[in-house]
Amino acid sequence: MADRGFDLEERLETLEENDLKRSLSPVDRVAERGYFAEPSGGDLPVLDSAEALVFASNNYLGLTDDQRVQDAARQAAATVGTGAGASRLVTGDTMVHRDLERLLAETKGTERALAFSSGYAANVGTITALEPDVVFSDKLNHASIIDGCRLSGAETVVYDHCDAASLRSKLAERTDQARRDGRDPADEAWLIVTDSVFSMDGTVAPLTAICDAAEEYGAWVMVDEAHATGLYANGGGVVQAEGLEDRVQIQLGTLSKALASQGGYVAGSTELIELLINDARSFVFSTGLAPPAAAAASEALHIARHSDVRERLWENVAHLRDGLESMGFEVLGSSQILPVLVGDRQDALALADGIRERDVVAPAIRPPTVPEGTSRIRVVPMATHDQDDVIGCLEAFRAAGEEVGVL
Repeated sequence: MADRGFDLEERLETLEENDLKRSLSPVDRVAERGYFAEPSGGDLPVLDSAEALVFASNNYLGLTDDQRVQDAARQAAATVGTGAGASRLVTGDTMVHRDLERLLAETKGTERALAFSSGYAANVGTITALEPDVVFSDKLNHASIIDGCRLSGAETVVYDHCDAASLRSKLAERTDQARRDGRDPADEAWLIVTDSVFSMDGTVAPLTAICDAAEEYGAWVMVDEAHATGLYANGGGVVQAEGLEDRVQIQLGTLSKALASQGGYVAGSTELIELLINDARSFVFSTGLAPPAAAAASEALHIARHSDVRERLWENVAHLRDGLESMGFEVLGSSQILPVLVGDRQDALALADGIRERDVVAPAIRPPTVPEGTSRIRVVPMATHDQDDVIGCLEAFRAAGEEVGVL
């Protein structure tokens, strides 16, 4: 019989030859400002004690190491348990989940919220449960949004990145096509989906213009605030910063970035949440979010709303962007994510290695994650970096940039 197996070795070799093979690198602990580096060798995963500053984490507010957040997780584990034990619809629903969802809904300005086991599950489950006829999706939307569109079976129309004019053009084209086909476009359910902050480009979606277009054509708007939740007005996201709570029907996000935990959420109307509880397969058929994760996220959101931690993050962002640009680096975006455009993948890898040798961690991002010729270093400060940390990062970039020849 012919071999019907999968040639995994050849695929891995191809990735290696093209500088595209990725690997896991364990760390001893994820701290406010740094981590302890790679394994020192031997049979056991014993790690050495070389500390490095991390400027690559999504732990934007530095709260994973915050004592209050850790205490909240410990208390939930002690009183409720380390795991939910079952789907929320079976026996896995607890008051810890309800408290988190109440606080999320309050922060996002919605009637209800629902916690998922991950942001990926929230996106896939929500899009498929809605059963849209047509989805209009930003070209650079996250993989979980793309997969949700595919699984929903909807016709997917891709518009240019962060381009409301392109979106409006696609809406108009789809309207004209429906009429030419003898169909009333008003009979179709249209959904516009976008990230608010894009993780690899640092760009921010023009949400007000998107809402304007949606209302003109009768579409719903769904915004993934994964990289924005906790960082903007009152601990909310870009939707809150622009006052669009009443114009965005579906708000999503993760608990695993600024909120220093794990999981995802959806916020919206009571009817939306009730539908998801019943029809979102990634919610119905998944064990409920671990209670310690839910409690940690609740405490982190409380801190984000009622302290100066957000202000400290944005001060570091401004300092780092100004410093990198003054050296001659091209820094993309307009958010807390500062992609330093390099272009050539080999140069990006060399620059990442150069700053790592100077005890600063910010990895190279290369194809297929980003388009060919746009390899970059994704630089992200945290609120818990102090001024010396930011200066150290800048000095590492200057020295490594000159060494590699990109400055």
